[in-house]
Parts: sequence; structure tokens; C-alpha cells
Amino acid sequence: MLGLTILWTFTGFLSVGAIGLNFLYTKKKALSDWKIDKDPLYLPKISVIIPTFNEEKIIEYKIRNTMKIEYPINLIEFIFVDSLSKDSTLKIINEITSYYSDRNVKILIDTEKRGKSNALNLALKQCDCEIVVISDADCFLSFKSLIAAVSFFHDNRIGAVTGPKRLLNNKSSWVTKSEEKYLNSMNLMKLGDSKIGSTIFFEGGFSAFRRNIIDSFDPYDTGSDDCGTVISVLEKNYRAIMLPEAEFFTTFPNAFKQKISVKIRRSSQLLSILQIYLFNILHNKIQKSRFIILKNIMLYLFGPFTFMIFAISTIFLLFKIPLLSLLFLFLLIPKAREYAFELIFGYLIFFFSFFTLILGRKFLLWEKPEDRKFFTKKDLIEKNLI
Repeated sequence: MLGLTILWTFTGFLSVGAIGLNFLYTKKKALSDWKIDKDPLYLPKISVIIPTFNEEKIIEYKIRNTMKIEYPINLIEFIFVDSLSKDSTLKIINEITSYYSDRNVKILIDTEKRGKSNALNLALKQCDCEIVVISDADCFLSFKSLIAAVSFFHDNRIGAVTGPKRLLNNKSSWVTKSEEKYLNSMNLMKLGDSKIGSTIFFEGGFSAFRRNIIDSFDPYDTGSDDCGTVISVLEKNYRAIMLPEAEFFTTFPNAFKQKISVKIRRSSQLLSILQIYLFNILHNKIQKSRFIILKNIMLYLFGPFTFMIFAISTIFLLFKIPLLSLLFLFLLIPKAREYAFELIFGYLIFFFSFFTLILGRKFLLWEKPEDRKFFTKKDLIEKNLI
């Protein structure tokens, strides 16, 4: 009985307790000042890569959004790289970009269609710049996001900058409402980690990299062109940060079934990424940001297993001590109930992803997401994105 109680307490702290303490710690750090030598007048040459695949419903809006980004015209180029779209995506790109004859636009075609990272690497070879930016076709940038992000590259320690994801359809259903709350929490933790040193979580909606330290996107073939690329940034002892001003807007599926699909793909990629970080640290390939990396390995790689032991020991203890069920009264608090749901849901997704990886299944294919249909011109106008 005593041993079971100790096990329950220990695993509860390592799983649920550690998540809570990390949130409080990073929240405090997020409120601190940046210790970075930024310069708003720093304006290097930039390449913006936009990968496309069957984007005919939204690509016009993406182009209009991208061309309104505030940055000197002579210092920025736009590279559209298409992975053999079967619709009219390429036709629309050629038509719409022709109206922007004063802009430096390149249109490439990845004829082999081996995934998004391969398309990005094809475009990377054409980049003549100091900073290379990735921006997915279904993500819309605030017009000042680029200048805000680039100013941080004035500090030679900064190797990569990303921004927070915001939802355009955040009130469409309970699924999008819960996802927005999850994103707000994650963005806060990313910011806290960034101010400590670096964040390992990046977003394809807006990711900027120092060109001379990037040999390729996703060099370890994790299936994640953003987080997977950050690994090489940290290996070279540069910092990777999340900047609130570099925000971008996108949508999220309304249905719970589609949410599961998105979460499984992301979880599978995260598992691959954390395994590589663990291997690199054990082989001394990463010198800086080790605390943040190890913390996230504990939370997201080992945490689910300790939570499983915690959950099983809870069931056994409830039979021994029925009064322990009073602890579940905290679920009467709406916010606590929401966080508990996201936590348990996240752990279940982890285990599914873990076993699919063991069986050899990887979620690397670049398919057209279901959330494309939730875009509306009205939403983009209201957010001043086009």
C-alpha cells in the first residue's frame, strides 16, 4: 500500500505536476525582457518560399497577402514551388503574380513529388539571400511580421525565428475553441523557452532561418520541415526563438475526427524529433539549449509513460481508498476540465503515434488538409490580411 502510494505520488509529479510547473515557469520567463541585440533598421536580403499543392481555393488570397508584407521591394524575392498540383494552382499563381511585375517572383515545379521538404529544398537552391522564410499556402502573415522578425537577426546568435499561430475560425466549434486555448498555452511556453534560450517548436506558417547555416530543410527526415530544421540550427549553437509580433493566421478543422488526424501526424513528427535530440545530446552534438531540450524530452517523450503508470496506480488506489475520488472534484472547474481533457487526449495520441512508429508507419506524405475549406474572404479582410 505504501509502495503504491509512493509510486502514485512520484509518477503524478513527473507527468501532471511537471506539466503544471513548466507552464508556470515558462509563463514567468515569457514576461521578462528580451536579451537580444535587435535592430529595426537591419534589412538583409530575404527569400520567401511558398510551397503549394492543390491550393486553387486559397492561393489568390495567399499571393495578395504575401505581396502586401512590409519590406523593401528590392531586398525580397518570392519563390513559389509547386508539387505537381492537379488543379489550377499553377495557372492562378502565374496569372496573379503577373500583376506584381515590380516584384522578384520565381515559380518552380517539383516534378518528383517526394514531399514538402523536398520541394522546399528545391527552392532553397535558388535562394539568393541572407534570410530564408517558409510560409505555407494556407497561412496568412501580419504585414509587419517580417520586419519584426528580421530585426532579431541583427544579433549574430539568432539562427531562426518563428511566430505564433492564430486561428481565423476559432469560434466555429468546440473543437476550434479548445484548439485556440491549447495554442495560447503553447505559444506562451514557446515564448518563455525563447527568452531562456531557444524553443524547439516551430511553425510552417512562418519560419525564418539564417541562410548560411541551413544546408537543407528537415535534414534528419523527420517529416517536419520546421521543427526538423531547427535541430540543425541548435547543433550549430545558434538560438531559435518564437516572436509574438511574427504572428500568422490559419484555420483548424471543425470536427473532432479531423483533429485526431492532425494531432497524430504532429505527434509522430514530434516523436521522431525528440529521439534525434536525445541521440544528439548523448553524443554531445548539441552544446547549448541542452536544458530546454532535456526538459521537453522529459515532458513529451517520457511524460506519457509516467502518466500511464500514474493512471493505472490511481485506479488501484481508488479501490483501496475510495475517498481519493474527491480529488476529481477539480473537474467541476471548467478551465481545469478543459486542460485535463487536452492533457489526457495528448497522451492517448502519443501512445497511438508511438506504436505506429514501432510498426514502421510514418506520416510523411503531404496531403491537402481538410481545414482549407474553412477559409473565407470575409475573415481575411476583418483581420486585415488581404
